[in-house]
Amino acid sequence: MPRIGYTIIAVIMATSCTLSVILNTTVIAVTIKYRQLRQPINYSLVNLAIADLGAALLGGSLNVETNAVGYYNLGRVGCVTEGFAMAFFGIVALCTIAVIAVDRAIVVAKPMGMLTFTTRKAMIGVAASWIWSLVWNTPPLFGWGGYQMEGVMTSCAPDWYNSDPINVSYIICYFLFCFTIPFVTILVSYGYLLRTLRQVAKIGAAQGGSTTKAEAQVSRMVIVMVMAFLICWLPYATFALVVVGNPQIYINPIIATVPMYMAKSSTFYNPVIYIFMNKQFRDCLIRCLLCGRNPCASEQVEEDDLEISTINPPCSSRYGKVSPM
Repeated sequence: MPRIGYTIIAVIMATSCTLSVILNTTVIAVTIKYRQLRQPINYSLVNLAIADLGAALLGGSLNVETNAVGYYNLGRVGCVTEGFAMAFFGIVALCTIAVIAVDRAIVVAKPMGMLTFTTRKAMIGVAASWIWSLVWNTPPLFGWGGYQMEGVMTSCAPDWYNSDPINVSYIICYFLFCFTIPFVTILVSYGYLLRTLRQVAKIGAAQGGSTTKAEAQVSRMVIVMVMAFLICWLPYATFALVVVGNPQIYINPIIATVPMYMAKSSTFYNPVIYIFMNKQFRDCLIRCLLCGRNPCASEQVEEDDLEISTINPPCSSRYGKVSPM
């Protein structure tokens, strides 16, 4: 690849990492500052921010450096470190997105049944995402699988190209348990959520159609979330499967690099999609930035506004019950 190509990638990754650090740090800081945000349903959102921040600091920053110099200059230890960090934090984020999907399904379904989402369940979901990722990303450190350079050879990832049966068995298991299961969980959870909302819309149709409006809002958010997931991860997963299935296939390194960096870009748009579209979080963020004032506070949130997250009353309010947003 021409030298300018590496420079462009370095600039893109530097921008992505900078945005990721700023946005995810903001999410964590605002959540710590405002007690109203420290609800069980938001634990997964903070966990996602932590995972994305880790990926940007320990993985993305190394990509910036190697692309800036135009070759991989960090040696074998650097390759393993970067490959493990990106895979580890990436799968934590992916599993957390699946947990968020389950969270939303439970919250929206709660009025229809006896399901509740407690602090204990939230913490189990957070812990499970880290444990699951650790279980499936440490085997390459001990000989089952491995980490190697990929694309234009300025970044490292699980070794997709090695046709050794032991390595192939790891990659197949990795794809099944770290991509397929979260993906199916997301589809099933959001499918159930939309089905529940349609039932609620039918019941509330005679009451002015407020639930129909809510259903449309949630439907749009679900579409954004699922599409972002597919755009981010599906090309990379497809590329990996093609290479594993046919190790001799030739794929232009530049083309092979595109899905890899699409997956890595999720570290900065995850907080935008999952958190900054949360009305309560936006309110708290504005108050944090403007020393407790929110000029937009006059635009009150309607009680029947149902979105994909969970909120309390605005941050100026001290107490309140959690309701679906």
